[in-house]
Amino acid sequence: MPIGGKALDRLLERAGLCSRAAARAAVAAGRVTLNDRVVRDPDEWADIAHDRVHFDGQAVLPRPREVWAMHKPVGHVTTTDDEHGRATVCDLLPADRPWLVPIGRLDLASSGLLLFTNDSHFAAALMDPTSKLPKVYEARCKGHLPEAALDRLRTGVLLHRHRTLPATVEPLDHDARTTRLRITLVEGRNRQIRRMLKAVGSRVNTLHRVRIGPLSLGDLPVGACRQLDDAEVASLRAAVAERTGPDPITRTDACS
Repeated sequence: MPIGGKALDRLLERAGLCSRAAARAAVAAGRVTLNDRVVRDPDEWADIAHDRVHFDGQAVLPRPREVWAMHKPVGHVTTTDDEHGRATVCDLLPADRPWLVPIGRLDLASSGLLLFTNDSHFAAALMDPTSKLPKVYEARCKGHLPEAALDRLRTGVLLHRHRTLPATVEPLDHDARTTRLRITLVEGRNRQIRRMLKAVGSRVNTLHRVRIGPLSLGDLPVGACRQLDDAEVASLRAAVAERTGPDPITRTDACS
């Protein structure tokens, strides 16, 4: 086992070329060479600092870790591809960008801030439930919610026998038929806000995420995306480290 090396599937993933599952399939298909010989075992070890690794004939070199923000529109699914042929968020990424995967998800009918990265450790740290990284949403919901309903949302409601964690809920405005709320969650259950509002007798009409930790959507146009700068990525790292202890994003990979 080379010192500082990695299994080929992990090496390709960490180089930002593809997911680990795709890397295993590519190696098994004979698309990867190690020191000029075709290898088909994705668990074979290599050290990119000393070995020559090629993927589809191109030298595998470490790629800079990148994080991107997107203003996801309604009507796009959060996946890299869709078996039903629906539009995906990856269709909106620039063609010349590196391999990127979404960090978490927004459902088909939701819009707002969605992050992408080619750094699997960064994605895992941001999605780790123990980080309790706050995410802020604006929801337009049916009817006028009395204070008792708002208090239930704040203190937690039962969803399939498990109570939601306390949330920050701030009424923003209302009209004769709807109420607009700003809701801050520190967990991410499936369709959580929609289910919470249903539990208190309302229904979500529109749902829009405006912030993840210290990063806000700002004035990014609908459907547009941009790469985060170093300061923005550092602020996300710091926000996660503040809640989980030593920064898991910057740990060494010798044993990964």
